[in-house]
Amino acid sequence: AATYLSIPNLLSFSRLLFLPLLVYLAVTEQRAAFTVAYLLVGSTDFFDGLAARRLNQRTAFGKTLDSIVDIPFFVASAYFMYRLYPQYIRPLTPMIIAFFALFGLSFLVSAIRCGKPIMMHTLLLKINGYLICGGVGLSYLMNTTWLVAAILVIYYAGFTEEILIFLRYGEVDPDSLSIFRIRAKG
Repeated sequence: AATYLSIPNLLSFSRLLFLPLLVYLAVTEQRAAFTVAYLLVGSTDFFDGLAARRLNQRTAFGKTLDSIVDIPFFVASAYFMYRLYPQYIRPLTPMIIAFFALFGLSFLVSAIRCGKPIMMHTLLLKINGYLICGGVGLSYLMNTTWLVAAILVIYYAGFTEEILIFLRYGEVDPDSLSIFRIRAKG
């Protein structure tokens, strides 16, 4: 039980725990409160990994938990943008549909090739997690249509890389930074 109750795991789980608060703030259009809360909750995606490394508490359970809570948090981020800033998102509807198709395809390929759906934490996908948090925060201050479009393009590259990893190498460490690092380890 001690390995489950760790600071990194609690930080990861907090993204799921505070999701209803973020939904409430978005639905009631409390944009300033939402932005502050979203940035605080979103920052746990950075701090859970940092804490795991610094406290030497990296576990398979922690990696899985992080991936599991990332899915509803980042899918909800698309909802939050649409709910609070539809004018920034509507022009990107075809790109968003393509994003969800590639996202689903990456899970399908991993499920078929590895026997289970896997969410990688490659460098491209990690960078995008931070860009999403920053993009949602910036949306409070300015039009971020261009930034969201750039994030989507980076996601296309990240999910394509993830699919290629599964097709070529099968199941690998989900924290592998890139297909090039996997290939170099041989």
